[in-house]
Amino acid sequence: MAVKIRLARHGAKKKPFYRIVVADVESPRDGRYLENVGTYDPLIDPAKVTLKSERIRYWIGQGAKPTDTVNSLLKKEGFFSPAVEPVEPVDSAQA
Repeated sequence: MAVKIRLARHGAKKKPFYRIVVADVESPRDGRYLENVGTYDPLIDPAKVTLKSERIRYWIGQGAKPTDTVNSLLKKEGFFSPAVEPVEPVDSAQA
């Protein structure tokens, strides 16, 4: 079963609201999905994105592929950037 992380459209006409969902490739856009992993509200300026990062990492680890749109949202939210760890200063006198 091929799995994608994609957007499912909700909301009224001309007022879109999207859920970021993990779904089988063969499921319809707004149909059945495996798990809801976030939301995207494009009407707010700037657009509001909420993510369940641990669940997204889990599904990507299981082989789920994000669509182009979801991939760009994840990049904008800094999902793929490595966590910044503090670097200990090196004392040149001891080296």
